[in-house]
Amino acid sequence: MVISLANAHSPRYTSALVWLRRDLRAHDHAALYHALKNCGQVFVCFVFDSDVIAALPRVDRRVEFIVSSLADVNTALQQMAQAAALPHAAQVQLLVRHGSARELIPKLAATLGVQAVFANQEYEPAAIARDSQVRGSLANVGITLHLFKDQVIFDAAEVLTPAGRAYSAFSAYQRAWLQKISTFYLQAYPCERYAQQLAAPPAIMRTSLPSLQDLDFQPSNLAQLRIPTGTSGAAQMLAHFWPRLARYAEDRHYPARRGVSYLSVHLRFGTLSIRQVLKPAWEQAQSGHEGAKVWLSELIRRDFFTQILARNPRLAQGKSYRPEYDAMVWEKGARARKIFTAWCEGKTGYPLIDAAMRQLNYSGYMHNRLRMVTASFLCKHLGVDWRWGEAYFAEKLNDFDYAANNGGWQWAAGSGCDAQPYFRILNPVLQSQKLDPSGQFILRYVPELAALGLPHLHAPWQADALELQVCGLRLGSKAQDHYPLPIVEHRAAVEKAQQRYAVVKRAS
Repeated sequence: MVISLANAHSPRYTSALVWLRRDLRAHDHAALYHALKNCGQVFVCFVFDSDVIAALPRVDRRVEFIVSSLADVNTALQQMAQAAALPHAAQVQLLVRHGSARELIPKLAATLGVQAVFANQEYEPAAIARDSQVRGSLANVGITLHLFKDQVIFDAAEVLTPAGRAYSAFSAYQRAWLQKISTFYLQAYPCERYAQQLAAPPAIMRTSLPSLQDLDFQPSNLAQLRIPTGTSGAAQMLAHFWPRLARYAEDRHYPARRGVSYLSVHLRFGTLSIRQVLKPAWEQAQSGHEGAKVWLSELIRRDFFTQILARNPRLAQGKSYRPEYDAMVWEKGARARKIFTAWCEGKTGYPLIDAAMRQLNYSGYMHNRLRMVTASFLCKHLGVDWRWGEAYFAEKLNDFDYAANNGGWQWAAGSGCDAQPYFRILNPVLQSQKLDPSGQFILRYVPELAALGLPHLHAPWQADALELQVCGLRLGSKAQDHYPLPIVEHRAAVEKAQQRYAVVKRAS
């Protein structure tokens, strides 16, 4: 539910609490803006929700990213208070707690004595259920929960077919989205204008921001990867991307090039506002800028997948978007686990697949085209349930977003909207030659193949015995071997996939 507050000359509430979730910033923030505009005093909080993070591995880059980004939010709030010349500016603080948000938010709101809690809408079924419970608990003590649209430009009810139905094809959705968009929807929320309403929490509630260790997590390689965090990091990454936008339409295909924006983690955690990137992309696309057009399309896809999930909560229960695909019979037992482990570890014998998986394991990042190729390989070459891959990506990706991840995996498996057809099976060798023609990306993550030149770098098993000997390269599954032979042969995999997908063909 998205609620708009009526404009009023006087605050609607004496005090309110703003609850940050996946919107870790103090600027262009819908909930914060409306709270500051409509309330006399505004407190801001974030909860490390134990219902979510308890299940994460104890070394998790995303938790570390959030910890670092919250420091930026705290600084920004204090700077806003100072700019507004508030006498208590130094005492303005982001309240950070650790525990179940379902319990802590009502408790914190009651302790602060606020009349309302403001937050931005989330669209995952688990988040919707959490917010419903929080709403009820708050209502029991006379506190109102207000939710606002922020992470998307249009929610599930705003872009519909002429018949009032949701779009299931992205191309049609994008056309309708572009017809509806205007500068009105891309305006930033000027939180700074009402910063004088920022309140200092009582001294007893002010504590230092928690460390990773306080949360029972350990440092990752986030610093080593030099991934900038917080709103300052987002601004830095955005500034680096703008000069590359002109070549985006071409360079985005090649993982060895610095062709993509690398902004997905900042959009995921809201250290960057979607309006902040969409507005200039849309303006430049209107002027015929090809790179902006392509990037805009990818940003629109975020809205598309979000509305698909919001309208189809069964997807969060592991169901296929196309129900007939739930009849698929995937590999099972020890063999399934063995080949899945090889895929996870980057030991399939296909260099591009292995390089992509090793990149993911090392950095928490994978190029978008490689997400498509590796997912397709798992489902169609190895016959492993796409849900296994979906869960693995959910654990590893820094920018994990449920809607986008589910949408991508179901596309690869053929079970989703606008899906890759069941009969289309990507050849991993041809994809390798196309996406990494020089082998630069492969060699970055599969250095054991460094002595093997092109074209065999894309398919090492095709090199003759003499060439392998000269290179000092042994292929096989033994401990002394340097690189595995292919876990599956392409043509045989295609035939088996066609047999597996026959159940879908009969239903269509």
